[in-house]
Amino acid sequence: MDYTHNSSRKPLIPTFLYNTASSSSSSSSPFSVYRNVVTDLDTSSSAMAKKPFVVPAPKESSGKIEMFSPGYYAACTFGGVMSCGLTHMAVTPLDLVKCNMQIDPAKYKSISSGFGVLLKEQGVRGFFRGWVPTLIGYSAQGACKYGFYEYFKKYYSDLAGPENAVKYKTLIYLAGSASAEVIADVALCPFEAVKVRVQTQPGFARGLSDGLPKFVKAEGAAGLYKGLAPLWGRQIPYTMMKFASFETIVEQLYKHVIPTPKEQCSKSTQLGVSFAGGYLAGILCAIVSHPADNLVSFLNNAKGATVGDAVNKLGVMGLCTRGLPLRIVMIGTLTGAQWGIYDSFKVFVGLPTTGGAAPPAPAK
Repeated sequence: MDYTHNSSRKPLIPTFLYNTASSSSSSSSPFSVYRNVVTDLDTSSSAMAKKPFVVPAPKESSGKIEMFSPGYYAACTFGGVMSCGLTHMAVTPLDLVKCNMQIDPAKYKSISSGFGVLLKEQGVRGFFRGWVPTLIGYSAQGACKYGFYEYFKKYYSDLAGPENAVKYKTLIYLAGSASAEVIADVALCPFEAVKVRVQTQPGFARGLSDGLPKFVKAEGAAGLYKGLAPLWGRQIPYTMMKFASFETIVEQLYKHVIPTPKEQCSKSTQLGVSFAGGYLAGILCAIVSHPADNLVSFLNNAKGATVGDAVNKLGVMGLCTRGLPLRIVMIGTLTGAQWGIYDSFKVFVGLPTTGGAAPPAPAK
């Protein structure tokens, strides 16, 4: 096949589609009909007959996501789905033991004995009871948590102005994460209610498909949101600590521990910092949010239970400490993994990791 070459132009279409020159050999070409058609249409313009028609190649897209564009927030939202959904599902066995320790401390006296009781009564499969509402619920929560956090952080920074955004950055982290979590918990709450009931009441249901209609039949659709206020009480302080402490810890790690500026660090180093910062932030999160976590488990397990019932049965000290060591291990690992997954996805799509440096200003 014959192609015309011109070093000063983009790739051209084959000459048989535009060459109007005639020769003795061209009449026998299977493509001569195309040349004849072009010649007939071009008889009124000798210049066009002498100059081949060139189709320039389309401009290639850089594929880079613009900061703070709709694509940017969509990427952060999807990163949140992967971050929260997968990690919470992976620690379902730990969460199962923790919930049962909170609900029935006489039977589930410690972490090791709790695993032993579950293994004896329900077998290995019992360790992943409730994994479907966990996966779906926390995927929805993660989408809202990370996506809206990035949105509100930018929104509040713009409201404050460049100078105040730097001066009061910790307040912006706290306000942005709290605003995002209010929305995220509305998405999570129905799935959390079913999950706790499935995990702490053997025989109630196998999972989400039969547990959700059974729950609604027993307590009505409004019952799915019975634990929303305690969930906010648990998750809003947790998320505020998670994001604000992570941003601060990462900033301090780059300032005092990592000898190289963030922009000069390799991607693997940056992701390692994200995991370390997330793990340390997770420990603080577990301590701050644990009393409300006990309340959520208690209210979702017992029909008609109130906060007063929980305080009377567990006591203030019990609310603050029961199941806390396990939750520190679980939430520390969980939060570290979440930030690692989230920032890994951001790196994968060409975005910078979170924290440690001011993000670039949006293109004007």
